[in-house]
Amino acid sequence: MISSVIFAILLIGASVLFTINVRKIRRNILLGRDISLTDNKGDRLRTMLLVAFGQQKMFSKPIPAILHLFLYVAFIITQIELLEIIWDGFTGAHRAFRPALGGFYTFMVSFIEILSVLAFIGTIAFLSRRNLLKVPRLNMKELKGWPMKDANLILLGELSLLCFIFMMNGADEVLYSRGESHAVNTGGNSLGLSISSIIGPALFGNMSHDTLVILERVGWWGHIIMVFAFLNYLPISKHLHIILGFPNTYFSNLRKKGQFTTLESVTDVVAPNFDPAYVAKTDPNNPQRFGVKDVQDLTWKNLLDAYTCTECGRCTSACPQNITGKKLSPRKIMMDTRDRLEEVGKNIDKNKGTFVDDGKSLFDYISTEEIWACNTCNACVQECPVNIDPLAIIMDMRRFLVMEQSQSPNELNMMFTNTENNGAPWQFSPSDRANWTKEN
Repeated sequence: MISSVIFAILLIGASVLFTINVRKIRRNILLGRDISLTDNKGDRLRTMLLVAFGQQKMFSKPIPAILHLFLYVAFIITQIELLEIIWDGFTGAHRAFRPALGGFYTFMVSFIEILSVLAFIGTIAFLSRRNLLKVPRLNMKELKGWPMKDANLILLGELSLLCFIFMMNGADEVLYSRGESHAVNTGGNSLGLSISSIIGPALFGNMSHDTLVILERVGWWGHIIMVFAFLNYLPISKHLHIILGFPNTYFSNLRKKGQFTTLESVTDVVAPNFDPAYVAKTDPNNPQRFGVKDVQDLTWKNLLDAYTCTECGRCTSACPQNITGKKLSPRKIMMDTRDRLEEVGKNIDKNKGTFVDDGKSLFDYISTEEIWACNTCNACVQECPVNIDPLAIIMDMRRFLVMEQSQSPNELNMMFTNTENNGAPWQFSPSDRANWTKEN
Protein backbone atom coordinates (compact mmCIF):
# COMPACT_ATOMS: atom_id res chain seq x y z
CA MET A 1 0.00 0.00 0.00
CA ILE A 2 2.81 2.41 0.93
CA SER A 3 4.65 1.66 -2.33
CA SER A 4 1.47 2.42 -4.30
CA VAL A 5 1.09 5.78 -2.55
CA ILE A 6 4.74 6.65 -3.21
CA PHE A 7 4.34 5.63 -6.84
CA ALA A 8 1.19 7.75 -7.24
CA ILE A 9 2.93 10.78 -5.73
CA LEU A 10 5.92 10.38 -8.07
CA LEU A 11 3.70 9.88 -11.12
CA ILE A 12 1.49 12.87 -10.36
CA GLY A 13 4.47 15.06 -9.48
CA ALA A 14 6.36 14.13 -12.65
CA SER A 15 3.26 14.65 -14.78
CA VAL A 16 2.49 18.06 -13.27
CA LEU A 17 6.08 19.26 -13.68
CA PHE A 18 6.19 18.01 -17.26
CA THR A 19 2.89 19.78 -18.03
CA ILE A 20 4.20 23.06 -16.59
CA ASN A 21 7.36 22.87 -18.70
CA VAL A 22 5.45 21.92 -21.85
CA ARG A 23 3.08 24.85 -21.36
CA LYS A 24 6.07 27.20 -21.15
CA ILE A 25 7.51 25.79 -24.36
CA ARG A 26 4.15 26.12 -26.09
CA ARG A 27 3.89 29.71 -24.83
CA ASN A 28 7.36 30.47 -26.16
CA ILE A 29 6.61 28.98 -29.58
CA LEU A 30 3.41 30.99 -29.87
CA LEU A 31 5.38 34.20 -29.30
CA GLY A 32 6.12 33.91 -33.01
CA ARG A 33 3.95 35.48 -35.66
CA ASP A 34 1.00 33.52 -36.96
CA ILE A 35 1.32 31.66 -40.23
CA SER A 36 -1.19 29.37 -41.93
CA LEU A 37 0.11 25.85 -42.50
CA THR A 38 -3.18 23.95 -42.65
CA ASP A 39 -3.25 23.32 -46.39
CA ASN A 40 -2.53 20.01 -48.16
CA LYS A 41 -3.40 17.85 -45.19
CA GLY A 42 -2.80 14.62 -47.10
CA ASP A 43 0.70 15.67 -48.17
CA ARG A 44 1.49 16.82 -44.65
CA LEU A 45 0.39 13.55 -43.11
CA ARG A 46 2.40 11.61 -45.69
CA THR A 47 5.48 13.74 -44.97
CA MET A 48 5.14 13.17 -41.23
CA LEU A 49 4.76 9.39 -41.65
CA LEU A 50 7.76 9.13 -43.98
CA VAL A 51 10.14 11.57 -42.34
CA ALA A 52 9.29 11.43 -38.62
CA PHE A 53 7.78 7.99 -38.18
CA GLY A 54 9.61 6.25 -41.03
CA GLN A 55 12.98 7.99 -40.42
CA GLN A 56 13.31 8.41 -44.21
CA LYS A 57 15.99 11.10 -44.28
CA MET A 58 18.13 9.42 -41.63
CA PHE A 59 19.26 6.78 -44.11
CA SER A 60 21.41 9.18 -46.09
CA LYS A 61 23.99 8.04 -43.52
CA PRO A 62 23.28 4.29 -43.12
CA ILE A 63 25.40 3.40 -40.08
CA PRO A 64 24.09 6.08 -37.69
CA ALA A 65 20.63 5.55 -39.19
CA ILE A 66 20.62 1.85 -38.22
CA LEU A 67 21.96 2.62 -34.75
CA HIS A 68 19.34 5.32 -34.29
CA LEU A 69 16.67 2.91 -35.52
CA PHE A 70 17.60 0.52 -32.70
CA LEU A 71 16.94 3.24 -30.12
CA TYR A 72 13.87 4.58 -31.89
CA VAL A 73 12.06 1.25 -32.23
CA ALA A 74 13.01 0.23 -28.69
CA PHE A 75 11.63 3.53 -27.37
CA ILE A 76 8.32 3.05 -29.20
CA ILE A 77 7.77 -0.62 -28.32
CA THR A 78 8.85 -0.43 -24.67
CA GLN A 79 5.94 1.91 -23.99
CA ILE A 80 3.83 -1.27 -23.96
CA GLU A 81 5.77 -2.61 -20.98
CA LEU A 82 5.63 0.81 -19.35
CA LEU A 83 1.83 0.58 -19.30
CA GLU A 84 2.07 -2.59 -17.22
CA ILE A 85 4.59 -1.04 -14.85
CA ILE A 86 2.30 1.95 -14.26
CA TRP A 87 -0.63 -0.38 -13.61
CA ASP A 88 1.47 -2.45 -11.20
CA GLY A 89 2.60 0.73 -9.47
CA PHE A 90 -0.95 1.85 -8.77
CA THR A 91 -2.36 -1.55 -7.82
CA GLY A 92 0.64 -3.08 -6.03
CA ALA A 93 0.48 -6.08 -8.41
CA HIS A 94 3.41 -7.57 -10.30
CA ARG A 95 3.29 -8.50 -13.99
CA ALA A 96 -0.44 -7.99 -13.86
CA PHE A 97 -0.92 -8.54 -17.62
CA ARG A 98 0.82 -11.93 -17.65
CA PRO A 99 -2.05 -14.20 -16.55
CA ALA A 100 -4.43 -12.80 -19.16
CA LEU A 101 -1.96 -12.73 -22.05
CA GLY A 102 -0.11 -15.97 -21.32
CA GLY A 103 2.33 -16.90 -24.09
CA PHE A 104 1.77 -13.63 -25.94
CA TYR A 105 3.01 -11.80 -22.85
CA THR A 106 6.23 -13.82 -22.89
CA PHE A 107 6.65 -13.11 -26.61
CA MET A 108 6.14 -9.35 -26.21
CA VAL A 109 8.47 -8.92 -23.24
CA SER A 110 11.06 -11.14 -24.96
CA PHE A 111 10.80 -8.99 -28.08
CA ILE A 112 11.22 -5.87 -25.95
CA GLU A 113 14.33 -7.40 -24.40
CA ILE A 114 15.84 -8.06 -27.82
CA LEU A 115 15.14 -4.46 -28.82
CA SER A 116 16.67 -3.33 -25.52
CA VAL A 117 19.88 -5.20 -26.33
CA LEU A 118 19.99 -3.53 -29.74
CA ALA A 119 19.34 -0.16 -28.06
CA PHE A 120 22.19 -0.90 -25.64
CA ILE A 121 24.51 -1.53 -28.60
CA GLY A 122 23.32 1.66 -30.30
CA THR A 123 23.84 3.72 -27.14
CA ILE A 124 27.40 2.43 -26.67
CA ALA A 125 28.09 3.19 -30.34
CA PHE A 126 26.77 6.75 -30.04
CA LEU A 127 28.83 7.38 -26.91
CA SER A 128 31.89 6.07 -28.73
CA ARG A 129 31.22 8.21 -31.81
CA ARG A 130 31.08 11.35 -29.66
CA ASN A 131 33.83 10.66 -27.14
CA LEU A 132 36.25 8.14 -28.66
CA LEU A 133 35.98 8.35 -32.44
CA LYS A 134 35.17 12.07 -32.17
CA VAL A 135 33.13 12.28 -35.36
CA PRO A 136 33.80 15.85 -36.62
CA ARG A 137 30.17 17.01 -36.87
CA LEU A 138 29.61 15.86 -33.26
CA ASN A 139 32.59 17.78 -31.90
CA MET A 140 32.28 21.26 -33.41
CA LYS A 141 32.78 24.34 -31.27
CA GLU A 142 29.07 25.12 -30.88
CA LEU A 143 28.70 21.81 -29.02
CA LYS A 144 31.30 22.61 -26.38
CA GLY A 145 29.97 22.83 -22.83
CA TRP A 146 26.34 22.04 -22.11
CA PRO A 147 25.35 20.62 -25.54
CA MET A 148 28.01 17.91 -25.29
CA LYS A 149 27.11 17.18 -21.67
CA ASP A 150 23.43 17.04 -22.62
CA ALA A 151 24.07 14.42 -25.31
CA ASN A 152 26.23 12.30 -23.00
CA LEU A 153 23.82 12.59 -20.08
CA ILE A 154 20.90 11.29 -22.07
CA LEU A 155 22.96 8.40 -23.47
CA LEU A 156 24.19 7.47 -19.98
CA GLY A 157 20.60 7.73 -18.76
CA GLU A 158 19.50 5.31 -21.46
CA LEU A 159 22.20 2.85 -20.41
CA SER A 160 21.02 3.10 -16.79
CA LEU A 161 17.42 2.55 -17.86
CA LEU A 162 18.38 -0.58 -19.79
CA CYS A 163 20.45 -1.92 -16.91
CA PHE A 164 17.51 -1.48 -14.54
CA ILE A 165 15.23 -3.36 -16.96
CA PHE A 166 17.54 -6.35 -17.11
CA MET A 167 18.19 -6.23 -13.36
CA MET A 168 14.45 -6.43 -12.76
CA ASN A 169 13.79 -9.17 -15.30
CA GLY A 170 16.94 -11.15 -14.56
CA ALA A 171 16.39 -11.30 -10.80
CA ASP A 172 12.72 -12.11 -11.34
CA GLU A 173 13.68 -14.90 -13.74
CA VAL A 174 15.75 -16.59 -11.03
CA LEU A 175 13.07 -16.05 -8.39
CA TYR A 176 10.43 -17.50 -10.68
CA SER A 177 12.53 -20.59 -11.43
CA ARG A 178 12.66 -21.20 -7.67
CA GLY A 179 8.91 -20.65 -7.30
CA GLU A 180 9.59 -17.59 -5.13
CA SER A 181 8.62 -14.69 -7.38
CA HIS A 182 5.57 -12.60 -6.57
CA ALA A 183 4.68 -12.74 -10.28
CA VAL A 184 1.56 -14.84 -10.80
CA ASN A 185 2.61 -18.44 -11.51
CA THR A 186 1.10 -19.80 -14.71
CA GLY A 187 3.08 -23.00 -14.91
CA GLY A 188 6.62 -23.93 -15.91
CA ASN A 189 9.82 -23.16 -14.10
CA SER A 190 10.85 -20.00 -15.92
CA LEU A 191 9.43 -16.73 -17.18
CA GLY A 192 10.98 -17.73 -20.47
CA LEU A 193 12.22 -14.25 -21.43
CA SER A 194 14.62 -14.30 -24.37
CA ILE A 195 17.53 -12.45 -22.76
CA SER A 196 16.84 -12.53 -19.03
CA SER A 197 16.51 -16.33 -19.02
CA ILE A 198 20.20 -16.37 -19.99
CA ILE A 199 21.73 -13.46 -18.10
CA GLY A 200 19.51 -13.88 -15.01
CA PRO A 201 20.90 -17.27 -13.91
CA ALA A 202 24.40 -16.28 -15.05
CA LEU A 203 24.52 -13.09 -12.97
CA PHE A 204 22.12 -13.78 -10.11
CA GLY A 205 21.83 -17.57 -9.94
CA ASN A 206 23.89 -17.99 -6.77
CA MET A 207 22.25 -15.17 -4.80
CA SER A 208 19.91 -15.59 -1.86
CA HIS A 209 16.18 -15.03 -2.00
CA ASP A 210 16.33 -11.76 -0.05
CA THR A 211 19.09 -10.37 -2.27
CA LEU A 212 17.16 -11.26 -5.40
CA VAL A 213 14.00 -9.59 -4.10
CA ILE A 214 16.00 -6.42 -3.36
CA LEU A 215 17.60 -6.47 -6.82
CA GLU A 216 14.25 -7.00 -8.49
CA ARG A 217 12.71 -4.09 -6.59
CA VAL A 218 15.71 -1.84 -7.22
CA GLY A 219 15.39 -2.65 -10.91
CA TRP A 220 11.65 -1.91 -10.92
CA TRP A 221 11.91 1.38 -9.03
CA GLY A 222 15.08 2.40 -10.85
CA HIS A 223 13.34 1.84 -14.17
CA ILE A 224 10.28 3.93 -13.38
CA ILE A 225 12.25 6.70 -11.66
CA MET A 226 14.49 6.97 -14.73
CA VAL A 227 11.35 7.23 -16.89
CA PHE A 228 10.03 10.07 -14.73
CA ALA A 229 13.43 11.79 -14.75
CA PHE A 230 13.72 11.42 -18.51
CA LEU A 231 10.21 12.83 -18.96
CA ASN A 232 11.17 16.02 -17.16
CA TYR A 233 14.62 16.22 -18.68
CA LEU A 234 13.16 16.39 -22.20
CA PRO A 235 11.99 20.05 -22.00
CA ILE A 236 15.54 21.27 -21.27
CA SER A 237 17.25 18.91 -23.67
CA LYS A 238 17.78 18.61 -27.42
CA HIS A 239 15.96 15.29 -27.11
CA LEU A 240 12.68 17.17 -27.14
CA HIS A 241 12.71 16.22 -30.84
CA ILE A 242 11.37 12.82 -29.73
CA ILE A 243 8.04 14.58 -29.27
CA LEU A 244 8.26 17.64 -31.52
CA GLY A 245 9.63 15.79 -34.55
CA PHE A 246 6.11 14.68 -35.47
CA PRO A 247 4.34 18.07 -35.50
CA ASN A 248 7.39 19.73 -36.99
CA THR A 249 7.43 17.43 -40.01
CA TYR A 250 3.65 17.71 -40.36
CA PHE A 251 3.98 21.49 -40.65
CA SER A 252 6.90 21.22 -43.08
CA ASN A 253 7.42 23.76 -45.83
CA LEU A 254 5.89 21.93 -48.81
CA ARG A 255 6.86 24.51 -51.40
CA LYS A 256 9.73 24.08 -53.82
CA LYS A 257 13.12 24.78 -52.29
CA GLY A 258 14.29 28.24 -53.16
CA GLN A 259 10.82 29.76 -52.99
CA PHE A 260 11.02 32.24 -50.16
CA THR A 261 8.28 33.62 -47.95
CA THR A 262 6.83 37.05 -48.61
CA LEU A 263 6.13 39.95 -46.29
CA GLU A 264 2.42 40.70 -46.06
CA SER A 265 3.14 44.37 -45.38
CA VAL A 266 4.94 44.59 -48.73
CA THR A 267 3.16 42.03 -50.90
CA ASP A 268 -0.36 43.31 -50.33
CA VAL A 269 0.76 46.61 -51.87
CA VAL A 270 2.74 45.40 -54.87
CA ALA A 271 0.61 42.29 -55.53
CA PRO A 272 -2.92 42.71 -54.12
CA ASN A 273 -4.00 39.26 -55.33
CA PHE A 274 -1.14 37.36 -53.72
CA ASP A 275 -1.61 33.90 -52.21
CA PRO A 276 -1.73 34.40 -48.40
CA ALA A 277 -0.39 30.90 -47.67
CA TYR A 278 2.96 30.90 -45.88
CA VAL A 279 2.72 34.62 -45.22
CA ALA A 280 3.14 35.77 -41.62
CA LYS A 281 0.02 37.66 -40.53
CA THR A 282 0.24 41.27 -39.41
CA ASP A 283 -1.45 42.51 -36.26
CA PRO A 284 -2.79 46.03 -36.95
CA ASN A 285 -1.82 47.02 -33.42
CA ASN A 286 1.67 45.58 -33.85
CA PRO A 287 2.87 46.24 -37.41
CA GLN A 288 5.16 43.61 -38.84
CA ARG A 289 8.82 44.46 -38.91
CA PHE A 290 10.60 44.22 -42.23
CA GLY A 291 12.55 41.06 -41.59
CA VAL A 292 13.60 39.67 -38.22
CA LYS A 293 15.40 41.42 -35.40
CA ASP A 294 14.37 39.18 -32.51
CA VAL A 295 12.58 35.89 -31.97
CA GLN A 296 9.17 37.55 -31.71
CA ASP A 297 9.54 38.58 -35.37
CA LEU A 298 9.92 34.96 -36.46
CA THR A 299 6.90 32.75 -37.20
CA TRP A 300 5.78 30.09 -34.74
CA LYS A 301 7.07 27.50 -37.22
CA ASN A 302 10.57 28.98 -37.06
CA LEU A 303 10.41 28.74 -33.26
CA LEU A 304 9.07 25.18 -33.42
CA ASP A 305 12.05 24.38 -35.65
CA ALA A 306 14.39 25.74 -32.98
CA TYR A 307 12.94 23.54 -30.25
CA THR A 308 12.90 20.50 -32.56
CA CYS A 309 16.59 20.74 -33.52
CA THR A 310 18.37 17.46 -32.71
CA GLU A 311 21.83 19.09 -32.88
CA CYS A 312 22.93 16.18 -35.08
CA GLY A 313 24.97 18.52 -37.28
CA ARG A 314 23.93 17.03 -40.62
CA CYS A 315 23.00 20.51 -41.80
CA THR A 316 26.39 21.96 -40.87
CA SER A 317 28.38 19.04 -42.28
CA ALA A 318 26.58 19.56 -45.63
CA CYS A 319 26.95 23.37 -45.64
CA PRO A 320 29.51 24.37 -48.32
CA GLN A 321 30.29 27.59 -46.50
CA ASN A 322 31.10 25.77 -43.27
CA ILE A 323 33.14 23.17 -45.15
CA THR A 324 35.28 25.93 -46.68
CA GLY A 325 35.98 27.49 -43.29
CA LYS A 326 33.32 30.19 -43.08
CA LYS A 327 31.84 31.06 -39.71
CA LEU A 328 28.33 29.93 -40.68
CA SER A 329 26.90 26.81 -39.03
CA PRO A 330 23.19 26.16 -39.67
CA ARG A 331 23.04 24.05 -36.51
CA LYS A 332 24.36 27.01 -34.49
CA ILE A 333 21.67 29.23 -36.06
CA MET A 334 18.99 26.93 -34.65
CA MET A 335 20.70 26.52 -31.27
CA ASP A 336 21.15 30.29 -30.93
CA THR A 337 17.52 30.91 -31.84
CA ARG A 338 16.41 28.45 -29.16
CA ASP A 339 18.77 30.01 -26.58
CA ARG A 340 17.42 33.49 -27.28
CA LEU A 341 13.84 32.21 -27.15
CA GLU A 342 14.52 30.59 -23.79
CA GLU A 343 15.98 33.89 -22.56
CA VAL A 344 12.87 35.75 -23.69
CA GLY A 345 10.67 33.13 -21.99
CA LYS A 346 12.52 33.56 -18.69
CA ASN A 347 12.13 37.32 -19.03
CA ILE A 348 8.37 36.85 -19.37
CA ASP A 349 8.25 34.53 -16.35
CA LYS A 350 10.27 36.98 -14.27
CA ASN A 351 7.98 39.87 -15.18
CA LYS A 352 4.71 38.02 -14.56
CA GLY A 353 3.70 37.37 -18.14
CA THR A 354 5.02 40.51 -19.80
CA PHE A 355 8.20 40.84 -21.82
CA VAL A 356 10.35 43.73 -20.66
CA ASP A 357 12.83 44.97 -23.25
CA ASP A 358 16.27 43.75 -22.21
CA GLY A 359 18.16 45.61 -24.89
CA LYS A 360 19.08 42.38 -26.65
CA SER A 361 18.08 40.78 -29.91
CA LEU A 362 18.77 37.70 -31.98
CA PHE A 363 21.78 39.55 -33.41
CA ASP A 364 23.45 39.28 -30.00
CA TYR A 365 23.54 35.54 -30.66
CA ILE A 366 23.93 35.36 -34.44
CA SER A 367 26.51 37.64 -36.06
CA THR A 368 26.11 39.44 -39.38
CA GLU A 369 29.17 37.55 -40.61
CA GLU A 370 27.23 34.30 -40.23
CA ILE A 371 24.14 35.76 -41.90
CA TRP A 372 25.94 36.99 -45.00
CA ALA A 373 28.09 33.86 -45.34
CA CYS A 374 25.07 31.78 -46.44
CA ASN A 375 24.79 31.16 -50.20
CA THR A 376 21.14 29.97 -49.92
CA CYS A 377 21.86 26.59 -51.49
CA ASN A 378 19.31 24.80 -49.25
CA ALA A 379 21.76 22.00 -48.38
CA CYS A 380 20.94 22.42 -44.68
CA VAL A 381 17.20 22.19 -45.38
CA GLN A 382 17.65 19.12 -47.53
CA GLU A 383 19.79 17.26 -44.97
CA CYS A 384 17.76 17.88 -41.80
CA PRO A 385 16.15 14.60 -40.64
CA VAL A 386 13.16 16.45 -39.16
CA ASN A 387 12.66 19.10 -41.90
CA ILE A 388 14.01 22.12 -40.03
CA ASP A 389 14.59 25.24 -42.14
CA PRO A 390 17.57 27.32 -40.91
CA LEU A 391 17.60 29.22 -44.20
CA ALA A 392 14.24 30.86 -43.43
CA ILE A 393 15.71 32.47 -40.30
CA ILE A 394 18.86 33.55 -42.12
CA MET A 395 16.92 35.20 -44.95
CA ASP A 396 14.58 37.07 -42.63
CA MET A 397 17.50 38.39 -40.59
CA ARG A 398 19.07 39.56 -43.85
CA ARG A 399 15.82 41.32 -44.71
CA PHE A 400 16.00 43.25 -41.46
CA LEU A 401 19.58 44.31 -42.08
CA VAL A 402 18.80 45.50 -45.61
CA MET A 403 15.30 46.93 -45.28
CA GLU A 404 15.44 48.49 -41.81
CA GLN A 405 19.12 49.03 -41.12
CA SER A 406 20.43 49.62 -44.65
CA GLN A 407 23.30 47.32 -43.78
CA SER A 408 24.46 45.07 -46.58
CA PRO A 409 27.78 44.16 -48.20
CA ASN A 410 29.18 46.62 -50.74
CA GLU A 411 28.65 44.13 -53.53
CA LEU A 412 24.93 44.09 -52.81
CA ASN A 413 24.74 47.87 -52.43
CA MET A 414 26.17 48.20 -55.93
CA MET A 415 23.61 45.73 -57.26
CA PHE A 416 20.77 47.59 -55.52
CA THR A 417 21.93 50.89 -57.02
CA ASN A 418 22.22 49.43 -60.52
CA THR A 419 18.81 47.81 -60.26
CA GLU A 420 17.24 51.09 -59.15
CA ASN A 421 18.95 53.15 -61.85
CA ASN A 422 19.23 50.70 -64.73
CA GLY A 423 16.51 48.15 -64.09
CA ALA A 424 19.16 45.41 -63.88
CA PRO A 425 22.04 44.45 -61.57
CA TRP A 426 24.64 45.51 -64.17
CA GLN A 427 26.09 48.97 -64.87
CA PHE A 428 24.40 49.31 -68.23
CA SER A 429 21.48 51.48 -69.19
CA PRO A 430 18.45 49.64 -70.57
CA SER A 431 19.25 50.89 -74.07
CA ASP A 432 22.79 49.50 -73.96
CA ARG A 433 22.02 46.04 -72.58
CA ALA A 434 21.53 44.45 -76.00
CA ASN A 435 24.63 45.97 -77.61
CA TRP A 436 26.47 42.70 -77.37
CA THR A 437 24.20 41.29 -80.09
CA LYS A 438 25.62 43.81 -82.57
CA GLU A 439 29.22 42.85 -82.07
CA ASN A 440 31.02 41.21 -85.00
